[in-house]
Amino acid sequence: MSWAFADCFDELSGQVHGNAIDNGWWDSERNDGELIALIHSELSEALEALREGNPPSKKIPEFSATEEELADAVIRIMDMAAARNYRLGEAIEAKISYNLTREYRHGGKMF
Repeated sequence: MSWAFADCFDELSGQVHGNAIDNGWWDSERNDGELIALIHSELSEALEALREGNPPSKKIPEFSATEEELADAVIRIMDMAAARNYRLGEAIEAKISYNLTREYRHGGKMF
């Protein structure tokens, strides 16, 4: 499967990382555990938004709070991927292709 997704995703990741640098988030080296914890915190905020009835976002009110927090998680993932020179766009494409070959519920997993 060949998509333009990987190139666009990886280019945008570079822009996201550049913005993070410009805003002082990379003034010193960040460790992987910290970066992953920050990604996790955005997912926790998405869960809390759902628990609160998923109101409109306070920062981008044309979207729900959950949409905003999921976007924040992806942005943090993009930042980390660009910082570590991960080919995440390609990996996403490869994983989607692989998942198309998997059994129903991956052979019987409950969740």
